[in-house]
This record gives sequence, structure tokens and C-alpha cells, in this order.
Amino acid sequence: MLSDIEIAQKAKMRKIADVAKERLGIPEDELENYGRYKAKVSFSYLEKLKNQKDGKLILVTAISPTPAGEGKTTTTIGLGDALNHIGKKTMICLREPSLGPVFGMKGGATGGGLAQIVPMEDINLHFTGDFAAIAAAHNLLAAMVDNHIYHGNELGIDIKTIQWKRAVDMTDRALRKITLGVNEKKEGFPHEGGFDIVAASEIMAIFCLSSSIEDLKKRLGQIVVAYNNKGGPVSAKDLKADGVMTVLLKDALAPNLVQTLENNPAFIHGGPFANIAHGCNSLIATKAALKMADYVVTEAGFGADLGAEKFIDIKCRKSNLQPSVAVLVATVRAIKYHGGAELTNLTKEDISAVDKGLVNLERHVENMTKVFNLPCIVSINKFVSDTPAEINLIFERMKKLNVKTVLSSHWGEGGKGAVELAKNVVEMSENSNQKMQYAYEDKDTLIEKINKVAKKIYRASEVTMDDNVKLQIQNLQDSGYGHLPICVAKTQSSFSTDAKLRGAPSNHSIAIREIRFSGGAEFIVMICGSIMTMPGLTKIPSAESINYVNGKIVGL
Repeated sequence: MLSDIEIAQKAKMRKIADVAKERLGIPEDELENYGRYKAKVSFSYLEKLKNQKDGKLILVTAISPTPAGEGKTTTTIGLGDALNHIGKKTMICLREPSLGPVFGMKGGATGGGLAQIVPMEDINLHFTGDFAAIAAAHNLLAAMVDNHIYHGNELGIDIKTIQWKRAVDMTDRALRKITLGVNEKKEGFPHEGGFDIVAASEIMAIFCLSSSIEDLKKRLGQIVVAYNNKGGPVSAKDLKADGVMTVLLKDALAPNLVQTLENNPAFIHGGPFANIAHGCNSLIATKAALKMADYVVTEAGFGADLGAEKFIDIKCRKSNLQPSVAVLVATVRAIKYHGGAELTNLTKEDISAVDKGLVNLERHVENMTKVFNLPCIVSINKFVSDTPAEINLIFERMKKLNVKTVLSSHWGEGGKGAVELAKNVVEMSENSNQKMQYAYEDKDTLIEKINKVAKKIYRASEVTMDDNVKLQIQNLQDSGYGHLPICVAKTQSSFSTDAKLRGAPSNHSIAIREIRFSGGAEFIVMICGSIMTMPGLTKIPSAESINYVNGKIVGL
């Protein structure tokens, strides 16, 4: 089997203008082309679709991630291709990859095998420049904060309360904490600062939750960058930065249209991380796709306890979206890992490890069906090392939960390898009339919200925090922000805050160590455990394997 990049480089891509016109009915003059195979769809065209009936939304999520990989993006693409294969007009909506993970441990984010989106190299690297625009807007605001203080500080900003860091689309642990303005006479005033990765920027979250350019500008103005000497918030609008940030982002906000290996249309737009942000592609792309297609397949980042929870409790809550079906992706290898098997032994049959590891999949199924009240299908992403006995055990356990389970081989066969999954998705979505539920209600206090997520979704016994965090939460509650949803930042590798706890840990403690108020994104970030908003590279990063050889990119 060829590598992912070799398969992508052999793809017979069609001009994106032809895909847009023939598959979606978009005239060429409503596209802003970025070469032959990438384009942004104009807002003028999207406005013409507003009275069209919405298609059905299919949410793809997964069990808790493992080093073995689960194939959630690959399944999203394979399912989208399969739905088109059986004659259903379907679009795929995915996030844009961040350069940090591309060069770090995770690698790219355009699928794998014969279930990929192309042009793979372009999408995984600079793409259409959306991340660069978001970084520019973020860093301009940081510069305007410091500049305002340097030139007299008319707003009375308390330097110790500045919470707006810089941002870069790279994993670089050395930038987590820095000292700014060290030469007081020339550069201004010495103060502490730092960098977040762009995917963790509040502007990325705002970008992906905005419904229009006007909504984007309003939200940008609501960003709280610091507090004044009287304890009041200082916003981007106070600094007169909202207008210029909107200018930097106006072109990026239009959704990016690309294609799968099977020439089916896909939007790839926006890219917030799911452990330190809300982990969904842009609302604009999702809503546009629902107007253009009968089925829209999208994914939520990482496992269902993070990505799906935030997709539902943040994105759906703010936009009145409701998935018709949730597809929960798992692999035999990942289940064995959750059952205690070591990475080096995952290709060997181990019924005992499958039996023990199924508790992770079972809990995610229970959360999707009982907490969120969504119809659920389990999709087993097939590997050649899987044995009939291991697969049968998964099917038997899922049958006890009354959950449909399907074996899919889209990685090796493309869309036709996920036809059974596609047929089941269509049948379930056509017959579904369940009303989705949230993990908590708007009227719940912020403390009640974090307790409900911790206890309902993570099965924790308690939530702990120090007095300073309690005071921050109470101040936000008293200031009228208690109605906002919460965005829990924690490890993706476990239901707990300890990445080493596999399976389905219960009765553990969730410790909140930091609160971030995202006034523009309109949610409260609760940072738990040791999670970082600026990750670091691994000992042997993927960047070491990426090269340019004989006119081609290799190792991506």
C-alpha cells in the first residue's frame, strides 16, 4: 500500500470550479480561486441560499484517543464518499490542520489511505492563509494593548491583569512564558507575557462561532484583554481594534471548498483545538453545507467527552443545530490499548484486552444516547490485524447496549468500503425524531455546569479548585456571565485529567487550575490538570521526516 501522501499525489483532481458547478450548482464567478483546486465561496452566494431547506447533519466522533490512532477524520471522509456513492447529495465539513500538530506528534488532518481530502500538501501546510490572518489579528490586538499603555494608558489598564497573549501557529514550549519590553527606554515597559498556539486563540473560536461578518466584528469587540485599575474589563472595542481585526479576517471568513479523492465536495474551514477550545469547523461552513446538500458529515475533535460535548453544548446551543445521527468511531487496536495492552502488542490477538477496553467505548455510547439523547452508530475502522474473535466480541457488547455496529474498510477501499455505514446512517437519520439534550442548561450556574459535565460525562466524583479560581468564577457569575456555556480544557487521552488513566475511570477528581473568560467567543474556559495552551514538540517530531525531494514533498 502506498503512503498517504503518495496516494494523494497520484489523485486525479478536478478543477474546483467544475466540482462547485456540477456537484453544488455554484457559478464560477461566485468563487475566489486559490489555484486550480482550492476556492472560497463568496458571501453573496451564501446569502442566496438562506431560504433553502437544511439537509441532515451527521456528527462523527470517537472513543478516547490513543497513540494507535482511531481514524475519525478518515471515517468522516469515507462516510461522505459512501453517501455520495449510494446517490445521496453529501458534503463533508472538517477543520483546517494546524502546523503545530502537522510538525509534531499528530501529523496531518486530511484523512488517510483512500479516504482523503486533496490537495493534501496544501491543506496541511499554508492552505488559503486563514491561520495567518487569525494570527495577524490576534497579534495586532496584543500590539495595540502594549502601545496604548506606552502612550499614556488613557484606559487605566492594570498591567498585572493583561490576559491577551501573542499567538503563533507552531508548537514551541519556549514561548509559553516570556518577558516583554525589557529595554524600558526604547520598548516601553517590562511585563510578563507568552504565546498560545493559534488554534487556542479566542479569535479562532470567535471565527468558528460567528454567523456573519457583522457577528464577527461584534464578537471581536467583546474580547476582554485586561482589567483597569478599578477592576473593570477593557475590551478590544475600547482599544478601537475591532474594526481593523475584522478587516484582516473578512476574506478568511468565507469557507474553503476542496474535494475528496473521489471528487466529492468538502468544506475545510477554521481549526480550534478540542482540548483547549471547542474543536469544530466554522459555523458558517456547516450552515452553508446544510443548504447545499441533503447530508452533511462533520466531525468533533478528539473523543466524544471533549469534541462531541462541546459540539453539542457550545456550537449546537448557539446555532440551533441538531445532528440526526452520531457516528462513534473505534478501532480494535485502540480498544485493546484502553484494556491495558501495550503499543508493541496491539497487532496480536488479545481477547482479554478487548474485553477490558470496551468500557471506554461503552461509556461514550452511553453518553451519546443517554446524556445527549442522540441516535448512535458504532463504526469499527478495520485494520488487517483485527481478528474475527475480537470483532465479534465488540459486536456482542454493543448489541447489549442496543447500538448498531458496522465494520468499515474505507481506508483501503474508499467510499465503497463504508457503504454499509452510509446505508445505516440514512435509515437511522430518516427515522429519527429524538430531541437532542444538553449536558446542562443555560440557567445553571457556572459551578453547576462544570459539576454536571464532570459527573455526567467524565463520571468524576468531585470538582476541586483553589480560592482564587472560586473567586474568578463567582465574579463572572455576579457580572452577568453565568448564562454562558463552559469550555473544559483537559487531556484528550482519558475521561479523567490524568492522561495515563485508560479505559473508563470513575470517581476521580477534576481539578480546575485556571479560568479564562472568552467574552467574544461567549464561553468560559475552565483549564484542568496539566493541559497547555501552547503545546511542545515531541522528542522525535514529524517535522524530521518531512522533506522536499526531486520536486515533491515527502514524509507529510
